[in-house]
Amino acid sequence: MKIYRLHKKQNLPISIDTAWDFLSDPKNLKTITPDYMGFNILSGADRPMFAGQIIQYIVTPVLGIKTKWVTEITHSIDKKYFVDEQRFGPYALWHHKHFIKAIDGGVEMEDIIDYKVPFGFIGRLVHPFIVKPKLEEIFNYRTKKLEELFGTYQK
Repeated sequence: MKIYRLHKKQNLPISIDTAWDFLSDPKNLKTITPDYMGFNILSGADRPMFAGQIIQYIVTPVLGIKTKWVTEITHSIDKKYFVDEQRFGPYALWHHKHFIKAIDGGVEMEDIIDYKVPFGFIGRLVHPFIVKPKLEEIFNYRTKKLEELFGTYQK
């Protein structure tokens, strides 16, 4: 059983309050997800984030195939971190930790995603050619979109 990890950090020139307010609002996921993914929230985004919250989405990650994705916010500490875990969806395992902390002149945002691809050997075989590049592309899009929204961090 191979578990992969994607680790990203980004600094933004905003306050921790602004960062938390944006990141902890599930409706903002659509803003930072590429349009081609057809991201659509079905339910669960009607209130601010809380531990135990179930959010249902439709996404189209590959080949135009619509996929239902259900995540649960399992942990949340105000203005520090939250964790979302897939309950149903395209991965055999999805555990995404979001950390934010104040730094000089802004905030540091850190994402740590531990995930397992489905389909055993075949999934592991296509991981470096399809899954990993797609995740990198999505998080690179998020980086650019957040800079468009909030500016580029200058130390």
